[in-house]
Amino acid sequence: MKNINEYKTIQRSAKEVLGEIKHFIVKGVTEKDISDECIELLREKGITECWYHGVPALVLCGSRSRVSVSGRDYIASEEMVSDTDLVTIDLSPSKENIWGDCARSFAVENGIVVDQPENEDFISGFVTEMKLHEELLNFAKADTKFCELYKFANNLIIEMDFENLDFMKNLGHSIETDISKRKYIENGNANILSSVECFTFEPHIAVSGSKWGFKHENIYYFDDNGIICEL
Repeated sequence: MKNINEYKTIQRSAKEVLGEIKHFIVKGVTEKDISDECIELLREKGITECWYHGVPALVLCGSRSRVSVSGRDYIASEEMVSDTDLVTIDLSPSKENIWGDCARSFAVENGIVVDQPENEDFISGFVTEMKLHEELLNFAKADTKFCELYKFANNLIIEMDFENLDFMKNLGHSIETDISKRKYIENGNANILSSVECFTFEPHIAVSGSKWGFKHENIYYFDDNGIICEL
């Protein structure tokens, strides 16, 4: 993979920001507050650009965590974090045309982010996201087609009594230098995964009818031996 170290560097910065921001997420802060803080944390790491429609940090709180919205239409709201809540953050940093892309969900209990929630709905969502990423690593090969991964992962989501919330119903996309060139993990895409340098896997899921929508996004690539690796 070309520029592997550059991609690893920017993705590591995104992950660091998502680790640091959890201390900022407390009862009473708003989506906009959280978004602004993420942007500041990225700036402190020397990252001032983003690749996703001018939205470096797409933050959704509470019932809005179920909302699937394009960056073209997203506006950070004044909705406040409540005592028991779920916050999702999707970062899209860019530096010299090298993209990062990373999303995480944060469970809020008693007004602060907790790493091990007691709420059964939160536990179920986090466990399911981890299971989907584990199954990706077991299933995806260099010659697996995007549409085959789409079918496999969507079937898993249904089997686990969840639903795919994405407004386009895809589960990720290739990492490019031109946003319009992205290839999606979607029905009908017969390109093989190794035809791109790397790709995201980002299920946006919820139990049908529930309040909370969960995200967990990583970037993956195939090494010189054809083994899938997390960036």
